[in-house]
Amino acid sequence: MTQEKKAPMSSLSRRRFIAGTAALGGSMLLPGFMNSVWAAGSDAPEKKEIRVGFIPLTDCASVVMAAVNKFDEKYGIKIVLSKEASWAVVRDKLVSGELDAAHVLYGLIYGLQAGAAGPQHDMAMLMTLNNNGQAITLSNQMKQAGATDGASLKKVVDASAKGTYTFAQTFPTGTHAMWLYYWLANAGIHPFNDIRNVVVPPPQMVVNMKIGNMSGYCVGEPWNQRAIIDDIGFTAITSQEIWPDHPEKILGTTASWVAANPNAARALTAAVLDASRWIDSTDDNRIATAKTIAGRAYVNSAVETIQGRMLGSYDNGIGRKWQDAHAMRFFHDGQVNFPYLSDGMWFLTQQKRWGLLDKAPDYLAVAQKVNRIDIYKQAAAAVGGINLPTSAMRSSTLMDGKVWDGSNPAAYADSFAMKR
Repeated sequence: MTQEKKAPMSSLSRRRFIAGTAALGGSMLLPGFMNSVWAAGSDAPEKKEIRVGFIPLTDCASVVMAAVNKFDEKYGIKIVLSKEASWAVVRDKLVSGELDAAHVLYGLIYGLQAGAAGPQHDMAMLMTLNNNGQAITLSNQMKQAGATDGASLKKVVDASAKGTYTFAQTFPTGTHAMWLYYWLANAGIHPFNDIRNVVVPPPQMVVNMKIGNMSGYCVGEPWNQRAIIDDIGFTAITSQEIWPDHPEKILGTTASWVAANPNAARALTAAVLDASRWIDSTDDNRIATAKTIAGRAYVNSAVETIQGRMLGSYDNGIGRKWQDAHAMRFFHDGQVNFPYLSDGMWFLTQQKRWGLLDKAPDYLAVAQKVNRIDIYKQAAAAVGGINLPTSAMRSSTLMDGKVWDGSNPAAYADSFAMKR
């Protein structure tokens, strides 16, 4: 080993530290996380240019700002952003290697790992990108029929033939499908037997509702706010009302990419983590972010459709206004980003509940394989000042009063009266 690498941490130059010495930092601060590449004598990212896919949604913000504000350069990489048309395209490009990583649905990555979202592939989750910030929109026609919430929607659905109403989500194993199904089931509406559900890419939700193709949809912002601005629908419920501070999008890739590029994976995670902290640090930074991602290259929507809800200012379009205590978060003192095992396991329980998995998986084993806590901790050490939780599990109470803490996932998955 060279004399430079024998030098104590305090003598390392700023250039070497910001270029990605998380392997050294991780080995000193986090025993057991020193990777083989560092041991072989190099901690430099294996790839300097990393192609990262995203869907035009507000919660692509941290990936976009990591590139726009050049947080990537601090860690010796260049993020090349790739705007994608649908989650199915993101899936296919990740698996084929056309994308190195992506802003992606938590449930998509777990669906691929389980073989429920296409042919089975070993996947990797590097960090959570955001909590909260999605919603379920109902059309103005549903309001006219008397449906403004789950209870009133059930009355309307019960009074009509099965399959009369169509609801859309964005990917079969994804987060939006699970929020929609959970809300419908909580109201006593079976999401497969009582209504028709279809898959629609996020940017196409509004136009499809406008022409009458659907009665409701679950999607990320700004496409719920856009329905209100276009006067075609209203927000029936936010996703944070279903599960406060729920996990949403993640920084995802394949397990093989991480195995081949562990230093690049760490550098990418550090850059996005740094950007996440910057976004959440002030309202001014959030406003600047909203203005940036509103551009044609990213979300391609008016700033007004993005900024309000990004700041937690909500108007449901039918008379209710509030400042949301659980609005979209990108960092929240590091609480957002840690790859909690229990978060990943929850999506498996819902995929099992709705018949997307043939049998119960080994929930914990899958989560331990997919959620790369080792990479995240190394990245956090490189960024510095990131609080780490004491446990890889967290406890949450959902809208129906059920407590999820990951302690008994099989029993939790089987506990729902309504399932498929």
